[in-house]
Amino acid sequence: MKEKRRYLSCRIMICTGVGAVLFLAVLVCLWAICLVSGRSLLPVFFFTLAAVGWGCGLYGWILVPYRETKKIYEQFAMGYVLNDLFHLRHPLTPESDRAVALLNEMIDKDHLINVSKKQAEYLALQNQINPHFLYNTLEGIRGEALLAGLDSVAEMTEALATFFRYTISQVEHLVTLEDELANIENYYYIQQFRFGDKLALHIGYDHEDEQEQLDTLRLRLPKLTLQPIVENSIYHGIERKVGKGNLKIRISVSDTRLRIRISDDGMGMPEETLKQLNEKLRRLTLDDVQEESGKRGGIALVNVNNRIKLLFGEEYGLSIYSWEGAGTDVLVILPLVRE
Repeated sequence: MKEKRRYLSCRIMICTGVGAVLFLAVLVCLWAICLVSGRSLLPVFFFTLAAVGWGCGLYGWILVPYRETKKIYEQFAMGYVLNDLFHLRHPLTPESDRAVALLNEMIDKDHLINVSKKQAEYLALQNQINPHFLYNTLEGIRGEALLAGLDSVAEMTEALATFFRYTISQVEHLVTLEDELANIENYYYIQQFRFGDKLALHIGYDHEDEQEQLDTLRLRLPKLTLQPIVENSIYHGIERKVGKGNLKIRISVSDTRLRIRISDDGMGMPEETLKQLNEKLRRLTLDDVQEESGKRGGIALVNVNNRIKLLFGEEYGLSIYSWEGAGTDVLVILPLVRE
């Protein structure tokens, strides 16, 4: 309690509470005096009515907005929101409003976004391998395989070169959903050399109209949003499953949002693990970005989620639903970006 009294907000609440108690005590005394002495209760009644109106006005005009502002500060401190702090409806004082505006100018958001984007590049390749050298080497392997009659090796090498070309180059750009899905299909083709018929991929749309599907495919999203999720589903869900595994990507569009659901019928995850992972996805902290960057599964889900939130806002990102032994769904929510 002594620590809390350091803060002016705590002092104000204490003083307000004491004042309300004293005011209520005075009001009770007035009623008691009037009742005992037999005086008219009308003045006390109107005084009480005015006091109640004043209390309701105080609650709606000050206390409710104060709680809203306090909640945003709490969520910012815990890492749940970023932009909301800079768009407060009820700043505490003009000075605090200017201080927050200055903080907004001082924060290098481009740096925050770039920190997260760097996780979109595989650490084994980032700033270490010249992309052209990699492409040329893979093309050389493909040529030798064709000369030796090893068609499957040549096809796999070509698919791998296409995958790396998409992965490494211009990670910071938004791409069309069509390009992102093409990369998923190429990645699935590579995985088939390992899993064969054990792995099946299906991509579907909630709407049947062909023109609507074409319009949906032109929507834009951050590059390498889906592949890390698909890789995570294969590695953590389907790979450890006995029998065939199914991977489904379902795409739907509302008036304001693009929703992509990636589902697998793999091993799922325990409830406590699911709770911890969703807790990380609700927050926006660079510590999680750096912590997850070295884990297997391509780019960690937390990093993909952070990129989306930093680019578009806290209302977008990833949510995970899982049932142990039954599979996992990852829901990606994005704004509609057409240009």
